[in-house]
Amino acid sequence: MKIIDGGVTTPKGFKAEGIHCGIKRERLDLAMLYSEMPAIAACAYTQNKMRAAPIELMIQRHTDKIQAFVVNSGNANAITGPQGMKDAMAMVDSAAKALGIHPQLVGVASTGVIGRYLPMDKLEQGIKDIAGKLGSGREYDHRANMAILTTDKTIKEAACQVTLKDGTVVTIAGMAKGSGMISPSMRTKHATTLSFITTDAVLTKPPEWKWQECINKSFNMINVDGDQSTNDISVLMANGAAGGKPVDDNHDFWEAVLYVSQSLAKQVVLDGEGATKLIELKVTGAKSDKEARTTGRWIISSSLVKTAIFGADPNFGRVLAAMGNSGSEFNIDKVRLTIGSNGEEVILFEGGVPQVKPCSEEEVKARKLLSEHNISMHLDLGVGNGAAEAWGCDLTYEYVKINAEYTT
Repeated sequence: MKIIDGGVTTPKGFKAEGIHCGIKRERLDLAMLYSEMPAIAACAYTQNKMRAAPIELMIQRHTDKIQAFVVNSGNANAITGPQGMKDAMAMVDSAAKALGIHPQLVGVASTGVIGRYLPMDKLEQGIKDIAGKLGSGREYDHRANMAILTTDKTIKEAACQVTLKDGTVVTIAGMAKGSGMISPSMRTKHATTLSFITTDAVLTKPPEWKWQECINKSFNMINVDGDQSTNDISVLMANGAAGGKPVDDNHDFWEAVLYVSQSLAKQVVLDGEGATKLIELKVTGAKSDKEARTTGRWIISSSLVKTAIFGADPNFGRVLAAMGNSGSEFNIDKVRLTIGSNGEEVILFEGGVPQVKPCSEEEVKARKLLSEHNISMHLDLGVGNGAAEAWGCDLTYEYVKINAEYTT
């Protein structure tokens, strides 16, 4: 695998654009992603039962192929009743007409303020305009990414290439948005984080379980504030433009897809609302990988753990309390918890007893490590071989300020 500078139009046959259509006052608010040929697609959606209209529409219209995706920001089209469904379908129809393709090949997503109707006059004109401006290249990648942001401070991109055994070079790239309302639990067929991953590799069928596995190890393992959005969606599009043999069961290809997914997921956490620190948690020694994932998500979702990290407090009790609440099995006499940063680490708990005494040199060192921007935590449950990684951020005063002032 070769990591490269790239975005959603880096794989062959993809175009994109982002424009301002008038939902927001000034910022870009409408994006379109387009493949020159229909792409094999797999989608994962929020498990929030209060799903937004575009998510509900995508689930109802489940399709194995997608050629274009139209995405607006600034308005979530969520909790908008029958009119919201009509508006989501109108976005699909407008894009299909503007691109000259069948509506079944068009996907739709929205993100932004909940409970407001879309300004369809602005959107329909915007869709007509953007369809004629599509292109490939880094400037198109950036504008498309900018157009799906809400409270985000920065765009989120990742790209890599894999050389297949027959010599074919395939490219995988993606863009994402997400800063607040981040605690995804997405499933295929049935985030706010939005992510779109494109590849020119050949797939013969929708890779639903493979895609779910990638989601489980990336977007479903991040947390900013514990709130799962009404609008989470993660999409994989494979148009086959690179040629070569199918990659349905190619290990190297799926490792590359996982790399892009995890890179985007971590960028979402790094851009968490008000966040000042990235928490990378590794859970080992679990009864199963599933229990390791459960434990990891529980810990990074804990407000008490997040605030302890913000305050540079080596409060192992909060971490172990979250571990206990997860329901996963552990052997307290074999549980081991360490924290680290920049290659240094401190053991906080081991052998059933605390390892850091108040006001000790080890506590001073632990506080110093927790003052760094990137913080690693390793928790061994001591009962098996299950393992998982999870990513989170601290919870700060700024998070409260942002969400107190942001209309929801």
